[in-house]
Amino acid sequence: MTGLIMAGQLILSLAILVTFHELGHYLAARAFGIRVEKFYLFFDAWGKKLFSIKKGDTEYGIGWLPIGGYVKIAGMIDESVDKEQMKQPPQPWEFRSKPAWQRFIVMIGGIVVNLILGFLFLVMVMKVYEKDYVTIDTVNQEGILAGEIGEKLGFKDGDKLITLNGNTYERYDDYMGMEAIFGGDMVVERDGELKTITIPDTIFRILKSNRGALIGTHESIFISELSDEVPNAKNAGLMVNDRLVSINDTAIRNFAELSDKLAKNKGKEISVGYVRNGEIKQTKAQVDTAGKLGFGPELKIYESARTKYSLGSAIKYSLKESWDNIYFNAVGLKRIATGKIPANQVKSVIGMAKFFGGTWDWHRFWSMTAMISLALALMNALPIPALDGGHMLFLTWEMITGKPASEKVLLVAQYIGMALLLTLMALTMGNDIWNLIKGN
Repeated sequence: MTGLIMAGQLILSLAILVTFHELGHYLAARAFGIRVEKFYLFFDAWGKKLFSIKKGDTEYGIGWLPIGGYVKIAGMIDESVDKEQMKQPPQPWEFRSKPAWQRFIVMIGGIVVNLILGFLFLVMVMKVYEKDYVTIDTVNQEGILAGEIGEKLGFKDGDKLITLNGNTYERYDDYMGMEAIFGGDMVVERDGELKTITIPDTIFRILKSNRGALIGTHESIFISELSDEVPNAKNAGLMVNDRLVSINDTAIRNFAELSDKLAKNKGKEISVGYVRNGEIKQTKAQVDTAGKLGFGPELKIYESARTKYSLGSAIKYSLKESWDNIYFNAVGLKRIATGKIPANQVKSVIGMAKFFGGTWDWHRFWSMTAMISLALALMNALPIPALDGGHMLFLTWEMITGKPASEKVLLVAQYIGMALLLTLMALTMGNDIWNLIKGN
């Protein structure tokens, strides 16, 4: 059941994003009088489809293969590789008959829509689900709590966070986001003195392999969901909304400390202290060999001292997070290309489904959908033939030189691009399936 819920969330997320992405191409094409012959959610591979209807010049439908979608634009060399149409004389309503700048707008239309969607979803998440945030000034009143990995880097309990890579932020979350995970310099105040702590650019691999924590703050840890795949917490009698307070009679002040303690007790039985309906209780639980109890946490930080998101602040922070997502994903792709990050870190749709979790949580769903939308915008902008960015590259060359690429060159590029994308898809799916078999 857990797997079905994860798959269902991913399919719905992709259905929303693919539909709007293709709508961006469709609306731009129609605005310039270009005929769109097909508009499909998912692929109707080998002519098989779940549904279709013809309206005007366009066939709208749903294919059976849920790995994307497409619009077939008349007179364009695309996924359909329609050679017969390209042999005919150009028609005024075809893509190839329009000026290069109009064709460029048609190709970038889907990317622009994904950027807008990602941003709007983030605004909605902040206003509807998160509603408020913790300021760094609030955290710095007590200072941070250093996790096991953070202590090795030089952090100490009580450190006050000042700057990250030379930047100061109002929200505590901005010191803990993607910028920190990709490494850099954190300036902290300790006993009235400023100290610089360097976070290595390999920190995300260290955190993943050690299941330890960098830094955290005082927070309450509630159980938001229980796993059927790792039922240890459920078997111990823990329930949703229980607040975890101790491990082996030692208080846990935040999730970082909980992660550290679980990592140190892999494969062992531990005593878990928790609060239910105002009463402190104890139970025994088995930690699995990966350091998990099998529950999803809900972290509540400084509940009485949080700042509400106004519409203006939600827009401001959504713009920042949108940019951070695109920028650091691009940095990640560069590090993969240069060998600094293993290529097996790239996830297929199978690996992506795990990020949604085994229960249907609309907060997490829309947060993940926003992140995927921004990632799709970046991926589609890459100058790879068969992607929007590949078409945009040829059109940019045409606008600069005044000479379009030949249809033969475009066809060969399309074949090469499709082969590269299919190979990448096969490799990433194979890696994710292998990880599932190994239980990772």
